[in-house]
Amino acid sequence: MRMLVLGGTWFLGREVVAGALARGWEVTTFNRGRSGPDLPGVQTVRGDRTDTADLARLAEAGPWDAVVDTSSSELPPRDVRLAASALADQVGRWVHISTVSVYAGWPHHPLTDTSPLLDCPADADDTFGYTGEDGSPTKYGFQKAGGERAVAEALSERAVFLRPGVILGPGEYVGRLPWWLTRAARGGPILAPAPAGQRIQPVDVRDVAAFALDQAAAEDAGGAFNVAHHEGLTFAEFVAACLDVTCGAGHPVWASPGYLTANGVKQWTEMPLWRTHAGVWAVDSTRAVAAGLRCRPLVDTIADTWAWLQADGRPVAHPRWAEHGIAPEKEAKILASLPGATV
Repeated sequence: MRMLVLGGTWFLGREVVAGALARGWEVTTFNRGRSGPDLPGVQTVRGDRTDTADLARLAEAGPWDAVVDTSSSELPPRDVRLAASALADQVGRWVHISTVSVYAGWPHHPLTDTSPLLDCPADADDTFGYTGEDGSPTKYGFQKAGGERAVAEALSERAVFLRPGVILGPGEYVGRLPWWLTRAARGGPILAPAPAGQRIQPVDVRDVAAFALDQAAAEDAGGAFNVAHHEGLTFAEFVAACLDVTCGAGHPVWASPGYLTANGVKQWTEMPLWRTHAGVWAVDSTRAVAAGLRCRPLVDTIADTWAWLQADGRPVAHPRWAEHGIAPEKEAKILASLPGATV
């Protein structure tokens, strides 16, 4: 099996490469060499995927049985189309890492992989789309939907779209789980979003990578898959697991969504993984499970991420890291003001 990975040096891309090498596949990576070193054993082609000359040089290194595109998250549709068109004749199957944000109903409504998508043309530039007043839909979602359309137009039935929600695990660069872990390790009363029984369904980066590789090697037609944890865990279980693995001497203090909002706590960022919309954790992954998606227990993801951090794990620097987590002084003020709270 000959595989091309667009990206391949950090988080999901790195796990895809590691998994492919473990399967004995011949792997080529294409990246600029700025986000981290390539894993030993790969054939590396340096270049910029928005440069037609670099893409033409890359195509000369083909053909490949499949490509997994892990590097298009910040690109407008027209740049996604550039790479897809340049490589279409050199690849048998294109596995495109997308997002649940492409759905018109996310995060308000439960989703299946046939739910309507946001409308964005395949040749759109980075100005297309908008973000709604309540944070949905997002400009990012429009852009990613246009990226899917660009790949579909170039690859037709050979295109596979994986739509994860939240990806966690060792190497995470966004900072959601690392924030909860470091907060748990600090101990004391921990502001947490009620209801404690809210089930969440983030997925481990290694499980996304394994499913991407399975789809790269599949012989059936392409299509779209929601990639979300098929069991998940409750927020109470999540916080308890963070306290357990860090040996944190703390305890959660649950505050209602209304109270958190009234005190200016920003959903999704200041309180990572918390969002009040009904569909945010109602993503149906039935089709992916039927196609072989297997998700490890999230308590293992939490433990392995803490082990990575303790071993001086250093994610690729990314501006989104600084967005996540509530400031200690703001948290303390809210905790002190909670009616009847014992902190």
